[in-house]
Amino acid sequence: MSSLPANTDRGAIRDPNSLGRPKSRAARVLRERIIVGALAVAATFSIFVTTTIVVVLAKETIGFFEFPEVSISEFFFSAEWNPLLGAEKHFGIWPLIAGTLLVTLIAASFAIPVGLISAIYLSEYASPRVRATLKPALEILAGIPTVVYGFFALTVLTPVLQKLNPFLERLGDGWTFGNYNAMSAGLATGIMILPIVCSLSEDALRAVPRSLRDGAFALGGTKFDVSVKVVLPAALSGIVAAFLLAISRAVGETMIVALAAGGIAQITANPTAEVQTMTAYMVQIFLGDAPAFGVEYKSSYAVAAMLFLMTFGLTMVGQSVLRRFREEYD
Repeated sequence: MSSLPANTDRGAIRDPNSLGRPKSRAARVLRERIIVGALAVAATFSIFVTTTIVVVLAKETIGFFEFPEVSISEFFFSAEWNPLLGAEKHFGIWPLIAGTLLVTLIAASFAIPVGLISAIYLSEYASPRVRATLKPALEILAGIPTVVYGFFALTVLTPVLQKLNPFLERLGDGWTFGNYNAMSAGLATGIMILPIVCSLSEDALRAVPRSLRDGAFALGGTKFDVSVKVVLPAALSGIVAAFLLAISRAVGETMIVALAAGGIAQITANPTAEVQTMTAYMVQIFLGDAPAFGVEYKSSYAVAAMLFLMTFGLTMVGQSVLRRFREEYD
């Protein structure tokens, strides 16, 4: 007697052998090899692109130093950069490096403390609902085009800073904000890199195991003590990596400094002064004012090579910090 229910359609019951065929082992191996090959091609392509960039920069930089008016000693040790003005051209890289570092220092001085404090709040103090609202709103800043930040610096930050000129003039130090200055460009760049610092630092803080927090609370620590003396040191490697990544992004920023920082290459620590960064100079050259095969045009590749070395050095420092301070938990 059949054990099937009365309303069961016997025609719907199939032979187990008809439910599917065993997959071919050869087809499975072939599919896996195709996937591995595609991943290898993607990784090789990234290495190829990086190698090509290095080769192009090296070739064009060597070509720049072959011009008779250029010398390696002047490029690395001179403090004068004016390749476009006058019959006598000077190619000392330090004014461009100084302008880049000044804007980067202003940006980091704003973004690092604000971003870290925001990350601590989102990780340790904010409720899930507040965090779910504030973090996406903060990360929207990362999607704004940098040219918009440049116009924001020109039309908002610079006029606000210029309102301080009467007070600065009374101090008598000669610090007054003009239409172009390092401060507005640095603040706009700091706003741009703020989501990098905040988001990555917050992820590093939340990766700290809950057991460390519970142990600190059990010993009588306050919320602030646990956040600053336990969670923050435990997440130090990730936080420092976020700082270095943000600084590298600020060093390579182009449109903000091209629009707001100005075009005078000089060595100065005055945040109200007009400066020119390495990326802004490259923008100026590639606008078409310089002949494509002249020394001015080739100088942009030498500047780009120096910029590449600076960002590469920051990356290596970041890797060293990660290895030195990495914390592993069970």
